[in-house]
Amino acid sequence: MMSKLSLSELIDRMRGIDFVMLSTQTETGAISARPMRTNGDIGDCGTCYLYAYEDARLVAEIARNPAIGLTFQGDRGLFGSQPLFVAVDGRAELIRDRAAIKAHWQQSLDKWYENGSDTPGIVLIKVNAKRLHYWTGQENEEIVL
Repeated sequence: MMSKLSLSELIDRMRGIDFVMLSTQTETGAISARPMRTNGDIGDCGTCYLYAYEDARLVAEIARNPAIGLTFQGDRGLFGSQPLFVAVDGRAELIRDRAAIKAHWQQSLDKWYENGSDTPGIVLIKVNAKRLHYWTGQENEEIVL
């Protein structure tokens, strides 16, 4: 049996996963999910930072209901090594402050935003993790923050 991951070990492994699925709730109560890029920008307590355009449906959904889910899938499971799956239950904040947007910006995001962090209409989505549930193939554990 594998030993349980500490919060810091889990966060370190999550930082190595570049894309997540962000789930929100629509006006009708349906669950809507889409891939988002984390760029490894994950804080010590599971706080994640993502970007979207102000007019994106997900921004309206978060404004209406900030309860969100993030799903991470690590590729370490290939060829017999230990996989990692993480479900994050959290609350999202929409941040429009330019200094905060620039503080978390990474050049690799320029591919999606024409003028980088100066692109008009960008919103920083700060996800504050409340609960992380992970599976490694050998074990699973829930960490409540």
